Amino acid sequence: MAIKFVLMVNKQGQTRLSTYYEWLSMPERVALEAEIIRTCLSRSEFQCSFVEYRGYKVVYRRYASLFFIVGVDQDGENELGILEFIHALVETLDKYFESVCELDIMFNLEKAHFILDEMVVDGCVVETNKVNILKPIALMEKASEEKLFAR
Repeated sequence: MAIKFVLMVNKQGQTRLSTYYEWLSMPERVALEAEIIRTCLSRSEFQCSFVEYRGYKVVYRRYASLFFIVGVDQDGENELGILEFIHALVETLDKYFESVCELDIMFNLEKAHFILDEMVVDGCVVETNKVNILKPIALMEKASEEKLFAR
């Protein structure tokens, strides 16, 4: 899969996490996010979760107060596969944060990025197993606790 970007956005349209796998300048990112977020948030729950926009195929899904938006190549990408990736990401975040919410993402942004980075490398989904994804972060936390108590 050739993922171009992943966004986590609240219902008010504020971006809580963004990761890009191809270079875009900041003005381009800001404009792209604003337009895609406006498009996704304005659609009803009865409409399809796939939108073609500016050469991207955008797949999104809402979980509670967060929208998870993924942009992929327009040609040859499986929308249902991307929806499954979004679900795996949400389940992994849910397992780590024990029922993830917007505040978990806001106050632990580096951990949310770390989890996403364990799942996606250079725009390709490389891991979807929750245990394998969370193992490195658990080891890092254990090492930092041991370092803290060694003082």
